[in-house]
This record gives sequence, C-alpha cells and structure tokens, in this order.
Amino acid sequence: MFAKKVEDIYPNSPAGLDPRQLDEARVPAHVAVIMDGNGRWAKKRALNRLKGHKAGIEAVRETIRAASDSGVRYLTIYSFSTENWKRPDEEVEGLMNLFAKTMLAEVDGLHEEHVRVMTIGDLSRLPAETRASFEEAWEKTKGNDGMTLVVAVNYGSRQEMLRAAERLARQAAETGEVPVIDDAAFEAGLYTAGIPDPELLIRTSGEMRVSNFLLWQLAYTEFYCTDVLWPDFDRYEFLRALLSYQSRDRRFGAV
Repeated sequence: MFAKKVEDIYPNSPAGLDPRQLDEARVPAHVAVIMDGNGRWAKKRALNRLKGHKAGIEAVRETIRAASDSGVRYLTIYSFSTENWKRPDEEVEGLMNLFAKTMLAEVDGLHEEHVRVMTIGDLSRLPAETRASFEEAWEKTKGNDGMTLVVAVNYGSRQEMLRAAERLARQAAETGEVPVIDDAAFEAGLYTAGIPDPELLIRTSGEMRVSNFLLWQLAYTEFYCTDVLWPDFDRYEFLRALLSYQSRDRRFGAV
C-alpha cells in the first residue's frame, strides 16, 4: 500500500510518465538493485572513481524513499561483492570508509521512517569501523516494521550457496544421517533465509549480467536493465522499472 498519494511520491514526473498508472496492488514485494556505473559517471566528468561512488549515495537515498513510499517491503542493494576486493587498494579503502560514514549518517533518518536495516554477506573481512556501523544500524532498527533495506556487502552468491551446502554436510556429519535436502532445507542456510525472493531486479548502466548476485533467489525474477548510470538514477527511473514490471505476465514456467 502506498504510504502517501502516488502523485506526491512522484510529484514532478517527466512527460509521458504517469505515476497514476502504478497499481498499488501489484507493486513487487522485493526489489533487488545492482547499482552500476559510478566509475563511468566519474570518468565522464574527469573525476576519480570514489567521487562517483559518493555521487551514487543520493541515488541510494532516492531509491530507498521511493521504494518505501511505493509499498515495497524489501529492497536489496548490491553495495560490495566478494570480487570487488580486486579493485585498487585506494578505492576499496575509500569505499569502506564511505560505507561507515554513510550508514552512521543515515541510520537515524531510516529509523524515523521505520526502515529496518540488515546485511547479507560475510562481514568478518570488513574493517572494524565499517562492520560496527552496519551492526549499529541493525541494532537500532531491528524492531522496525516498515520496509527492510538489505545491504549486500562482501557478498557473493556462489560463496553463499557453498556455505549452505556446507551447513547441510555438517548436519549430516554431526547426526550420522543424510538430512532431507529440498528447497526449504537449502534456503535455510542462505543469507536471505526468511526473505522472499526478489520479484524485480534492476541493473543500471546498460550491463546485462547478474555478477554473482542472488543466483538462487533470482530463479523467476523479472529483470529491468537501463542505460542510466547509477548516480543519475532517481525516483522516476525507479517508477519506470515498477511500471515495466507491472506490464509483464509472470507465468513461472506455465503456458
């Protein structure tokens, strides 16, 4: 259900984009986002890549607000993958500092909006300050009943699935019995246990790959890819994604 009138959520829609077409009964419960294009945005402006990452923070704010107001229950953002450690040390260090500062700066506002913040991924490798900022956000907001913001940080889907398989193997070794292995048993070992699969995946900057993101969970997810670079992504681009999703006939393998 919309938190306010849809015209107030999207008050200055560009010509040809009518927010009144959005059906509140068909808003996806879970939207996942691969935020791509910060580096290219910075390069076009002769800036270093970290400036692009900083510019992308406003797009994150816009997307969180639009998603929450539009009735999305879960918003998962892919902020740092297990492969991103291969980037230059200066960029990785800058990103970790940015995560910490941004989370601490935003958590009060998110709490006021009743947003619950959680993370998926292996936080053990993160710098102490960065890890502490995510943990503080979780502790402060875990009782909230609004939208859940899921931050994927040091996340890799292949590693997540191996972790789930190892959990089942340990269970068998400890009990001496082969456990029942079905979807529910496997999903219980995923970082996303208890979270519904995404109904919509948004990827920016014109890329057409999933980049080791939610491979199990995306089995029947609708994809929306846009050429817009992430720092230029705003609530109206988010509205375009929602309307595209609502225009599709989801058959889940049926005729």
